[in-house]
Amino acid sequence: MKKKLYIILFLVVFLVFLSSCTKKEYIIEVNDSLQAQMIEDNYSVYYEIFVGAFSDSDGDTIGDLQGIINRLDYLNDGDPNSGKSLGIDGIWLMPVMRSPSYHKYDVIDYKSIDRDYGTLDDFEELVDEASQRNIDVIIDLVLNHTSIYNDWFIEAKNAVKTGDMQNQYVEYYTLVTDAEKESGKTYYPFTGDYFYEANFSSQMPELNMDSELVRAEIIDILQFWLGLGVKGFRLDATKYVYLNDTEKNIAFWNWFMDVVLAINPDAYVIGETWSADTQLVPYYENFSNFDFGMAQVQGAVAMTANAADSVNSYVNYMNYYRNLVTSSNSEAILAPFISNHDMNRAAGYLSVTDYRMQMAANLYILTYGSPFMYYGEEIGMKGSRSTENTDANRRLAMLWGDRDKVRDPAGATYSSDKQTNGTVKEQLPDENSLLNHYKQLIILRNANPEIARGIYVPLNFEGSNYFGGFLSVYESSTVGVFHNTSETPITIDLNLYTSYQFSNVRGFVGKGESSLSNQTLTLDGLTSVVIK
Repeated sequence: MKKKLYIILFLVVFLVFLSSCTKKEYIIEVNDSLQAQMIEDNYSVYYEIFVGAFSDSDGDTIGDLQGIINRLDYLNDGDPNSGKSLGIDGIWLMPVMRSPSYHKYDVIDYKSIDRDYGTLDDFEELVDEASQRNIDVIIDLVLNHTSIYNDWFIEAKNAVKTGDMQNQYVEYYTLVTDAEKESGKTYYPFTGDYFYEANFSSQMPELNMDSELVRAEIIDILQFWLGLGVKGFRLDATKYVYLNDTEKNIAFWNWFMDVVLAINPDAYVIGETWSADTQLVPYYENFSNFDFGMAQVQGAVAMTANAADSVNSYVNYMNYYRNLVTSSNSEAILAPFISNHDMNRAAGYLSVTDYRMQMAANLYILTYGSPFMYYGEEIGMKGSRSTENTDANRRLAMLWGDRDKVRDPAGATYSSDKQTNGTVKEQLPDENSLLNHYKQLIILRNANPEIARGIYVPLNFEGSNYFGGFLSVYESSTVGVFHNTSETPITIDLNLYTSYQFSNVRGFVGKGESSLSNQTLTLDGLTSVVIK
């Protein structure tokens, strides 16, 4: 799907007053010449959805594809400056293919939609409706293993049981005798003298990626989904295709991307390579990857937003990480995020009432690349893993606050009274809400394409751990992005740190305000600003 619109609209001024004082909050102010541009490329703000817990259209309390269609105008109404929708321009759907589990990371049929979620017709309608709103759709693709109920696995088991070792499906899986087991890998009894490799669960047998027959199946799967209009894929567990063998993994994903780009040269693919920065970098040779160093309670974003680390350190880390990644692939697009379906929700360790959640959002959305939001993040949903479940508490039902009564996934134990930040219905009319903060933040990002795409110049400020920022240069245009994570205003003479001469404030968002006089920048506490 191409984003072909270049929309020139004046941004409205959001003036919000507290009932008890005259202090302005959650403001974006811009000059009248500002233009919001939706550029035809892969720099987008993505929104991750666990379909089964998002929105229910048929009353069975299980989220489905029609439910997402019903909520598309909430996500993006087609007008990037309306302020009425969240403003994301990409959706990542967690697994939608037929599966026996609630999470659906064990696929029975790679060319299907799980019956709980709807039909292939529903999926095509979703892609079409999203396209009309300039939203790209990528889907989770789980290739390293299948379900034990997949026909391939059933056929392989029947063949081995009858001694038909020449059956093509025997080649689809990693089957070994007891003497052939490799250290560090996990095996379960198959049939006869054979065991199958399954490193995640006995329900998830590993595919044999050395098989040309398996690779032919993958090509067929890619042609199928790209033919239905998906923009690309989120790849699950990329480093587990060949367990503990980075070289073979990289070679496989090189082959995979050659196939994808031959089908659609504009496809967008992002991998889950959950590793330390230096171990993650080689995978950028193939596709984008989630920036795990930024995420979770000890990640760079939360540490900075909670004022445990300095803004200077954050800016320098981001610059270091980007340079590290581009050493592998000069065209690499970073993917910052703070939480996903495998992690505790960010509002559990970033306070909304103390504006720390808002500052975390500012830090990772006003930065290079394609940020990924987790559904419910924009309203401060909470949920953390307990000893009684795996990740169900991290995938709770979206809190719409209306007639949509989608239920929590099986195994969830997180009590609803712990959700203290409010529903969508409650936050929509509240101009001071976290939801409206996210809306305004994404408008500000989209109105300044330099932020997502530019070459960064970190500026190291002396005398404060809580103020910092960078310049970003894109197509001969320069903006400055600055953050104040303290609770008090800061005034900085920019002449002391850069020779670039700024002329106006493009916009600011947070608890307070910002102003620019000559080259002196004033920025209130818990606020971020973009200047040019």
